[in-house]
Amino acid sequence: MRGLDIEIFPRPAAGSLVEAAALMGIEPSDIVKSLVVKRSDGSFLFALVPGGRSIAWPKLRAVVGVNKLKMPTADVALDATGYERGTITPLGSTTAWPVFADEGIRGRKVAMGAGEHGYSMFVSGDDLIAAFDATVADISVPE
Repeated sequence: MRGLDIEIFPRPAAGSLVEAAALMGIEPSDIVKSLVVKRSDGSFLFALVPGGRSIAWPKLRAVVGVNKLKMPTADVALDATGYERGTITPLGSTTAWPVFADEGIRGRKVAMGAGEHGYSMFVSGDDLIAAFDATVADISVPE
């Protein structure tokens, strides 16, 4: 997909970020959360945030250039991407929404949702950024 070298990894369900990382033999920060965010005009974007961090709303709003962003309900996120929460990825999304990546995913191999429960995928963070022409910025804070 998009010329990316990805590795699909089947894994059992995990109860936490730390447990998921242990199941895959990686650090929690190597897991990237693909979060779908709704703009006030009804469009969406993807925010890619390393594990152990969450969206810094003022930072993300400043980078996007808007005054209001919010997390949609699970049903709205499914409609916007074709994926259920916990499986969301910009790869294969029903709409190619813009991607905003936290600078913390640069220079590392990351794991992220693979579009289906029970699977993750490994991909180069740098290649992921390039494939989506993602805007890279400091958009997160520690959880």
